Amino acid sequence: MKTSFELVAEFREDQGKGASRRLRRAGKVPAILYGGHIDPRALSLDHEKIVLMLDNERFYSTILSLRVGDQSQAAVLKDVQRHPYKNAVLHVDFQRVDENEKIRISIPLHFKGEAVAPGVKTQGGIVSHMRTEVEVACLPKDLPEYIEVDLSGLSINESIHLSQLKVPEGVQLLELLKEDAAVVAIHSPRTEEPEPAAQAAAEAAPAAAGAAAAPGDAAKKAEPAKKEEAKKEPAKKDAKK
Repeated sequence: MKTSFELVAEFREDQGKGASRRLRRAGKVPAILYGGHIDPRALSLDHEKIVLMLDNERFYSTILSLRVGDQSQAAVLKDVQRHPYKNAVLHVDFQRVDENEKIRISIPLHFKGEAVAPGVKTQGGIVSHMRTEVEVACLPKDLPEYIEVDLSGLSINESIHLSQLKVPEGVQLLELLKEDAAVVAIHSPRTEEPEPAAQAAAEAAPAAAGAAAAPGDAAKKAEPAKKEEAKKEPAKKDAKK
């Protein structure tokens, strides 16, 4: 079974929050190795080395070799817990790999041909990525490092779906079992919306004009009423006499 990275680890017996804090202060990272029909084992890793490896995209989607003493175990990375704002790894999960059992793992999508796609080059469209990775199931020997997505023939308002991806034989796209979702598309650029201040001023202009005209309109409406009242005044005086 081909492995891409080798990690040196140590078994650890002490577990719990206190033990994990002590490990981190010593420059170590607590980790767990599970799966393969074997009981989980608690491990510790060198923090500096695991941070460097996590900067490599391939580390997330290839089979790793965990070496403890003179023993080695093939595994895949399943989860990484990071500090909210420090460049620090808090915990790592690994899953054992058996060459005869399928594994589930997310692998990255590599997009090519965006600059020459008709929808971008001649039609002025914008590329939208709906997926940057996909989850697959396959035997370890069939695991690809990535899946390539070619946009060179894509026109505006067209998209590429999961069912159109070219995957190696023996590799299954798990999400495709639920729906044939879009992976990438080229859309028309959105028209620029007016600035909020300019839009508010434009909406306020008709209202202001109406308010300015209101006094004149009220005066015009009052004229007939005044004339009618003037006609009634003599009649009231004659009635008193």
